[in-house]
Amino acid sequence: MKPIDTSGLMAMRAAILQQNSALQKAAAPPAKLDGAAEAKGTDFTGALKQALGQVNELQAKSAAATESFERGETTDIAAVMLAREQSSVGFQATLQVRNKLLSAYKDIMSMPV
Repeated sequence: MKPIDTSGLMAMRAAILQQNSALQKAAAPPAKLDGAAEAKGTDFTGALKQALGQVNELQAKSAAATESFERGETTDIAAVMLAREQSSVGFQATLQVRNKLLSAYKDIMSMPV
């Protein structure tokens, strides 16, 4: 009989355990903040501006990558398509948030007083 090589199985087990611990750390609740920091962190306007800024940056990077590819400066089509998809997903998510906010605003405004 041929002996079974368990080193590969042990390496896979270690990788799975490592990923599991990383996922558990990511899912752990964040540490509590003091009152001032918590109030500052929940500023809706600031969070919205930051999110819009990130989407704008993604779209600018996408446009730059596309233009660079069209000029022949870049030949990595995968990187260009990835940048385009990232900006598209970011824009679609922003659009959905906007639609939900408008819907909530309309619902609130149509409530009887």
